[in-house]
Amino acid sequence: MSRIGYKTIEIPEGVTVTRNGNDVTVKGPKGELTETFAADVTMNVNGNEINFEPTGKYDNRMRALHGTQRANLANMIEGVEKGFSKTMKLVGVGYRTQLKGSDLILNVGYSNPVDVPVPEDLDVKVPDNTTIEIAGINKQHVGDFAAKVRAIRSPEPYKGKGIRYEDEHITLREGKTGK
Repeated sequence: MSRIGYKTIEIPEGVTVTRNGNDVTVKGPKGELTETFAADVTMNVNGNEINFEPTGKYDNRMRALHGTQRANLANMIEGVEKGFSKTMKLVGVGYRTQLKGSDLILNVGYSNPVDVPVPEDLDVKVPDNTTIEIAGINKQHVGDFAAKVRAIRSPEPYKGKGIRYEDEHITLREGKTGK
């Protein structure tokens, strides 16, 4: 059984956490995030520490909420303090990318380039024509956009061509052998 919900969250210097009913706002050097939490789990702020305590019966739903809300707040605090980033690589002959305005243009083997609009809260950079760097303060938005870009041309298992995360390892399969 996971005990994530019972771990204490330390509030670093320069980060403020304010609560207005069920809405929690976290402000830091990189920006501000606001999220609405369920009323079933109590958030206690003691100085620069935050604890979560379940209210009522500790069943499966409460157990899931307890750990999820604690993890979401910890991610919000880390996001406004340090931020989150993902780096993606394009692997394949002729695969390349470029940033044009607020659109990411991908040439990944289709007959036409694929245009992906970049959300306003994310910072996307293209240091070279086969690398994409996605950064932002919201972990969920960074991961969702990276998954959306990867889904355009997922790595295939025979040659490994496609869009992949920088630290992702693709296990290649052996092809058919003819007689």
